[in-house]
Amino acid sequence: METTWIVVGVLAGTVTLFSIVLVVVRHRQSIGALVSFEDSLVLFNYRDLTKATENLSEKLGEGAFGSVFKGILPDSTPIAVKQLKSLLQGEKQFQVEVRTLGAIQHIKLVRLRGFCADSTRRLLVYDYAPNGSLQSVLVQNHPLILDWKARYHIAIGIARGLAYLHEDCRDCIIHCDIKPENILLDEEYSPKVADFGLAKLIGRHHSRVLTTVRGTVGYLAPEWLTGEAITPKADDFSYGKLLFEVISGRRNSEGLDDGLENYTPTRVANVVTKGQDVLTLVDYRLGGNADKDELIRACKVACWCIQYEEKDRPTMRQVVQILEGALDVGIPPIPKFLQHLPGSSMDANQAINYQEPTSSSEIIFLS
Repeated sequence: METTWIVVGVLAGTVTLFSIVLVVVRHRQSIGALVSFEDSLVLFNYRDLTKATENLSEKLGEGAFGSVFKGILPDSTPIAVKQLKSLLQGEKQFQVEVRTLGAIQHIKLVRLRGFCADSTRRLLVYDYAPNGSLQSVLVQNHPLILDWKARYHIAIGIARGLAYLHEDCRDCIIHCDIKPENILLDEEYSPKVADFGLAKLIGRHHSRVLTTVRGTVGYLAPEWLTGEAITPKADDFSYGKLLFEVISGRRNSEGLDDGLENYTPTRVANVVTKGQDVLTLVDYRLGGNADKDELIRACKVACWCIQYEEKDRPTMRQVVQILEGALDVGIPPIPKFLQHLPGSSMDANQAINYQEPTSSSEIIFLS
């Protein structure tokens, strides 16, 4: 009986996949084609992809659902090919990526060039990001140290990509797994939001309740665990946790062994609320070389984004405006989940209030 259901599931997935192909592939082309058309996905042949990747020999990375390999198309264009681990395990993630990335394009989102659905094999073909993931360059032993200007540029770029997903697509798209590993860096260290295997399309009124927890421990918004309706603000929380790491150059979990007061979000929240020197928070490898005004904005944004109540978090559009200096932001309260940690204090009466902008120079964000 179990085998029957597995077969039914695979067949249903295949039907869905071919419906995706009919919608997305806008130009008729041969299965073995390795040429791409503007605004189209290519249906790649497995044999040609193995040739382009030299039999999947150069591994770029590995995640929960598959491994990524470097390849070169016949026109010398570098690509990244993700091979899903198995049909049963990766079919859902495969379909989600094709449905989401296949229908949208944005400069701050990784570009999906095409895919391969050959028997039980599922592969996704992306533009190659020569500088790897954000996580790879944030680690302490990486030979390259991103300066503050690059970090701030990356923070704004990620926010722009998320704002597009949340507000500018036909259906609101929640990424559900924002973390440094899922941000790729191109040749100019410009960020590309990647890995849409857990993404969810929801209605514009955000009324749909997602019952299955999606994401990575350490970046999950509280509402994933409380059973409340999931809105785009869940991505905001994850973005806030990521922003702490961009600022400090450390994993959020680092410092816990030395006492909870060294937990990065706690340190940032305490410094910001007490008006202390924010330059003490920036990655020590920068030697204090950071734009103080930008750093203050980034620290405030990170703290606002991880507020317990999703209504208290700014939208990603507002995050972009704050980081660009077009929107003023008040001092955030200590996030609720940090209040029990040593050294934390907050004014319980603090609240957030948004006002609609009247012009680009008169936008107000008050607390």
